[in-house]
Amino acid sequence: MNTNKHTELANHAWSVADLLRGDYKQSDYGKVILPFTVLRRLECVLEPTREKVAETVDKYRDRDIDVDRFLRKASGHRFYNTTQLRLKSITADSSHVARNLTEYIGGFSPNAYEVLERYEFAEQIKKLDNANLLYQVTSTFADLDLRPEVVDNHQMGYIFEELIRRFAEQSNETAGEHFTPREVIELMVNLLIAPDDDALSKPGVVRKVLDPACGTGGMLSSAYEHITRMNPDATVDVYGQELNPESWAICRSDLMIKDQDPDNIKFGNSFSDDGHRGATFDYLLANPPFGVEWKKVKEDVEDDLERLGENSRFWPALPRINDGSLLFLQHMLSKMKPAEQGGGRVAIVFNGSPLFTGAAGSGESQIRQHILENDWLEGIVALPDQLFYNTGISTYFWILSNRKSPEYRGKVVLLDARDQWQKMRKSLGDKRKYVDKDQIADISRLYAEAFDAAKDESHPQHSKVKVFNNEDFGYRRITVERPLKLKFEISENTLAALGEAKPVQKLDAPEEFVAALRPLLGTTWWAKDEAVTAMREAVTGAGLSWPTGAPFAKALRDAVGVRDPEGEVQTVKDKPEPDAELRDFENVPLDEDVEEYLKREVLPHVSDAWIDHTKTKIGYEIPFTRHFYVYEPPRPLSEIDAELKALEAEIQNLLGEVTE
Repeated sequence: MNTNKHTELANHAWSVADLLRGDYKQSDYGKVILPFTVLRRLECVLEPTREKVAETVDKYRDRDIDVDRFLRKASGHRFYNTTQLRLKSITADSSHVARNLTEYIGGFSPNAYEVLERYEFAEQIKKLDNANLLYQVTSTFADLDLRPEVVDNHQMGYIFEELIRRFAEQSNETAGEHFTPREVIELMVNLLIAPDDDALSKPGVVRKVLDPACGTGGMLSSAYEHITRMNPDATVDVYGQELNPESWAICRSDLMIKDQDPDNIKFGNSFSDDGHRGATFDYLLANPPFGVEWKKVKEDVEDDLERLGENSRFWPALPRINDGSLLFLQHMLSKMKPAEQGGGRVAIVFNGSPLFTGAAGSGESQIRQHILENDWLEGIVALPDQLFYNTGISTYFWILSNRKSPEYRGKVVLLDARDQWQKMRKSLGDKRKYVDKDQIADISRLYAEAFDAAKDESHPQHSKVKVFNNEDFGYRRITVERPLKLKFEISENTLAALGEAKPVQKLDAPEEFVAALRPLLGTTWWAKDEAVTAMREAVTGAGLSWPTGAPFAKALRDAVGVRDPEGEVQTVKDKPEPDAELRDFENVPLDEDVEEYLKREVLPHVSDAWIDHTKTKIGYEIPFTRHFYVYEPPRPLSEIDAELKALEAEIQNLLGEVTE
């Protein structure tokens, strides 16, 4: 089915919006259109075996047994409907549409009924009936041809996505929260599964796939199709979890129609209510929401980490509260099948933030460190911007595995595919670009031969691939200190500061104390001892006692001490006191000696600097853009000048035409 056909069918379904206008808010159109579309699809799929199901119902009507498995067998699917009703027959009795439609929905098997229940379908029937719209809406969907021989499962996915996109536009949501563009999924699945093509082609293959943020199930469907296309006899069990009820219902109904187990798709938040606790998988993939805070599940996540420690899904640290992207990755890594059982592979879509956000010692940095030190990160692929419906920013695939092939061990591949795109004829939200079939094949091929391309300078894509050691992304964040140098002076400003100091305020006669120092106005000393001696003599000479104690001594120095490059070096326990205002930080690669770095990069400029090793922290970041940066020299000034003069001449000509 071409794009025009699935758009035509989506238009047919969405035409109901004209009927709903006035009685429904625009943001609520989808609450009617989506469940009716699901209902009509289920009806069309079941139609060929409805009579057989009816016979089975009659056969077991008076028997006290669970007939569920017999009805499933009769329907040929994992779901069924025990009534003789159809949307067409329901509309034939226009006086009882609500009653019959409710009866029809109640006749579905529990798993299908649960899907429709998530849409609060019973409430929509009542609301439509009260508005005298139920007959017209039901009639519209009764005429919608969604038979599998006309619309296959893959094409049905496009129709659902188009409807969700329109629903999202009406309700000011983002379609990208519910599904990912198909070409992005295809590329992602290629990179995730392609290295295993040989193993997957063997007889008796069984694989489990998980998407913990599955939306409408597009990624799961694509992974299933990829594996079964290579090996039709392979057993592929797909699992997912979704927080949005509409998306969950579509994904679950899609699995029922494909004869997959719909119970594998759990409803709820993957962090606070893990629907697949204790399970492990061969493949895991996800496109989690970008930059979404996880404050609602903060207590659950923190409790998981504190209670389980190294056995927690979120070991060893948590990211900042305003972006839960890395939590999804941690959750997925915890569910990889153990290496000794064959291992697992992970693919996830991120924006640029998880690459570098968080300084050394932060939660994000510790998570990256944990991943790289365990040698799980296989590669990162930079994608073109404007690929997604809900954001125009640059995005990245992270590919991870606990069973890397020998050549990948201890290595990470960075692949720059930002120039691999085609312009869309019509934008869809923020999506203005797409990756065509040839480009998907090229990127997949380049990823597979990344090591050869990186080594061979004559390779046409050599500049697009780089291979690093895991340790190359690690660094020590050192604290470079310089001594505090002070001169000491009495001025109006320093006297005012001294008078406001708490130890001085606590004196019996603070004003007289400050006044006793006023004769020293304009005096400067280059040694603290000389300054203290002079000030003590001035105060005692005025008949006042000189205060003692560390708090006063510190307040005095802080008030009358003035930073000066030529000043006296201050000491604490015979060691130079660091100047907080001159403190600096440097990131030193892990494979470099920090003292050698100091000698080479710092001491030639500031010879009195030193490293405070007690403050050194280990950090990890992946500065992708920096590694692929290509310097472009500015245009010659003469060229720019000539262009400006040409523009000036053009403007003068235009002005001349106006004044004629």
